[in-house]
Amino acid sequence: MSADHDSVERPDRPPVHPRPDGVDDATVEALGTLSEALEVIEHARGLLYGFHRLSGTADLTLQRAVQQLREAGHSGLAAQLDDVLVGRDVVRDMWTFEIVEAYDEGYWQVFRDLERTAREQLGVHEPHVFESEMKHREQGGR
Repeated sequence: MSADHDSVERPDRPPVHPRPDGVDDATVEALGTLSEALEVIEHARGLLYGFHRLSGTADLTLQRAVQQLREAGHSGLAAQLDDVLVGRDVVRDMWTFEIVEAYDEGYWQVFRDLERTAREQLGVHEPHVFESEMKHREQGGR
């Protein structure tokens, strides 16, 4: 297999984000875990935006169905759907854009800010130092 593909070994390549002087293994590991948690939050935010997009698409499709029902002579049913569903709040008093905004302002941005603050307070200004060291170890030669 090695003849067909390059080796991953790059022993002369320095870490992308070198560890600052005086930062110990436990600190790098803890910041790596904090970064991992932030990555989960970023994923959750993406799913929330997906929910927002899907809900909006469903509402627009519903409006098309209501119009088609009207045109097919089912104005009573169309009126009921229009009255009860078109533009309905998805949770109490909120559309999905408001849920996304509340998440962004009340949780996501706070999480990002505190992750960055934690790194800076501990003297680690670059993100992903833990992963950078992992890459360096795994590509350093066996």
